Amino acid sequence: MKRKRITKEEVEHVAWLAHVELSEEEKEIFTEQFNEILDYFEKIDSADTGDVTPTYHVLDLVNVYREDETRDSMEKEDTFRNAPREEKGFFKAPRIV
Repeated sequence: MKRKRITKEEVEHVAWLAHVELSEEEKEIFTEQFNEILDYFEKIDSADTGDVTPTYHVLDLVNVYREDETRDSMEKEDTFRNAPREEKGFFKAPRIV
């Protein structure tokens, strides 16, 4: 028999904190499911990972960046070409109140 770690009373307390109403059957189901999850974590904790190199991602990804290149900026007229409105060299947006 599996060790009980989460009690029905604890499930009731968490449901109360979350403002969730549970039937008696649901309380029993959740108690069992929470304990199964904790048993699974116990199995994972027992795995020997001493020779495993810690990683941050399951794939060995490397970022590829392009070199920065300087170039001329856009002309001011080109910047506002598709803007719906422009005023005094700035984009004009509708007032939001």
